[in-house]
Amino acid sequence: MTLELTGKVALVTGAARGIGKGIALVLAEKGADIIINDKKMNYEGEAVAAQIQAMGRKTMLVEADVSKEAEVKTLFENIQRNFGRLDILVNNAGTSQAKDIFDTSLEDWEYIINTNLTSTFLCSQAAMHLMAAQRAGRIINISSVVGERGALFGHVHYAATKSGMLGMTMTLARTGAPLGVTVNAVAPGIIETELLFKTHGMEGVEKLSASIPLGLGKPRSIGLAVAFLCGEGGNYITGATLDVNGGINMK
Repeated sequence: MTLELTGKVALVTGAARGIGKGIALVLAEKGADIIINDKKMNYEGEAVAAQIQAMGRKTMLVEADVSKEAEVKTLFENIQRNFGRLDILVNNAGTSQAKDIFDTSLEDWEYIINTNLTSTFLCSQAAMHLMAAQRAGRIINISSVVGERGALFGHVHYAATKSGMLGMTMTLARTGAPLGVTVNAVAPGIIETELLFKTHGMEGVEKLSASIPLGLGKPRSIGLAVAFLCGEGGNYITGATLDVNGGINMK
């Protein structure tokens, strides 16, 4: 049986752990070859690559800070040289800080803006060039429930980037439509990752979990949503945000 994404090449940024890892593994399960990107590649990225290779897929590890233009340029040159095409881009790289407006310095603000939002711009710009030439492609931006409703406590810079990703998604969807490129966003709710525990602590995570009808989410659930948008089910969807939040934000 041919898997839905067989023959497709996907780049997942921030894929060594957390949500990015979950997305990379699901896309590989569906048949795609995977470029695993992370800012610092170590045993975690190598472990993800080993899992993907065990599925019989091609994979490539590329260490790059996707908030920096020169490193994105090198990343995409590597993709072009080794794969010759790019069918799927998942802009997942991102982070946050447990700070409110009073504690957030300009340096903090710029760091989160660059890590989360500038990276999405740079990678999307590079991918759009490749995909326009192919007349086909899928771009998925990993936003957040806080991009739709704001963060509950602090994280003002993080919320700003995740809202910005939604505006970018709709704008690029209009640009990409006549080129055969769809652009969508996935807005996760509270997902069980290392970053969640780092920024909220065990007690904070327990409180968050209690507020979610379906409890804490898993990275795999985000991967399945991304795979849907990249497959046949996403053929006529662009400029949309798919909410995967366990009922914490119902509309």
